[in-house]
Amino acid sequence: MTMKPAVRFILWSLAVGILQAQNAVTLDFHELRKERQLSTEEMVKAFEAPPIDVYTLRQGDEIFVEVWTRPELSGKHTIGPDGRITLPIAGNLVIANLSRDGAQDAIKAALLKYYSEIAVTVRVEKYTSYHIYVLGRVTTGGALEFEKQPTLMQVLTRAGSLPVGGSGAEKAGLVRCAIFRGTDKIVWIDLRPLVSQGNLALNIRLAPDDLVYLPDADDRLVYVLGDVAHPGAFRLTADMSFMDAYSQAGAATDDGDQSKIALIRANIGQREISMKQILAGRKDLNLALEEGDIIFVPKKGLAKISYVLQKASPITGFAILYSTVK
Repeated sequence: MTMKPAVRFILWSLAVGILQAQNAVTLDFHELRKERQLSTEEMVKAFEAPPIDVYTLRQGDEIFVEVWTRPELSGKHTIGPDGRITLPIAGNLVIANLSRDGAQDAIKAALLKYYSEIAVTVRVEKYTSYHIYVLGRVTTGGALEFEKQPTLMQVLTRAGSLPVGGSGAEKAGLVRCAIFRGTDKIVWIDLRPLVSQGNLALNIRLAPDDLVYLPDADDRLVYVLGDVAHPGAFRLTADMSFMDAYSQAGAATDDGDQSKIALIRANIGQREISMKQILAGRKDLNLALEEGDIIFVPKKGLAKISYVLQKASPITGFAILYSTVK
């Protein structure tokens, strides 16, 4: 079974190996071209997940299927890892990624092959679709489940150790959090105006399988995203180089293009790096990293990487990256 990026990140956080690279040099970026400038609140709002109006079933959900006048066909089912349930007589049926109404129709169609004039209703008894992963300085980390699409504040409250004020947040080491979505999107949110000042513009809706990371206040981070084995945030250490971070992320997957790796630095620009050249002895490409740097490995066959990125401070830095297909 293929492991989800968020789960791989959790496992990575337990233990990673560090490749010590030599001769890191100062980064020389090309000029950064931005499509448009956005304020912090506009950027966060652009990252917000769209509202999910219709719940879709997924692995682990528990449903009750009621077939009117046919109690022998009625009963509780748990959707398996393959997205299926097993119906009496009709056998296995895939209902994952269907709405409740869609599941009713699919079950009815399967049973109509063996019965006539039946009525089916489906009731969801346990929801698991809204998995949010939480790491860092929290009481309850790992995968959290929600019955409805959660906001950031709801996730932080469920995870525990939520700061209650500006000074309290700093003492607790909680002043910011990062939200990772998939392998190519990240946004930083300053928790102090959200919690202390009630700035609800920062209390955004989250998407299923988002990962929320709460570092210590003094953590300095770099990011490796895209098609790598363990995408995520990594602590910036003294003299940390491109190869140090790249190796901690487990290097590129088979789908990753190692000839067009982007090293992005906020408010400065982007540098394209080829692993082939580094391995051929180009030590000048093993660049020294700075706080907030992003290493992005695109998929093979993609024409370019476009992104919106801004970094007013180590707390309010953020990036949304997109890969453009040829």
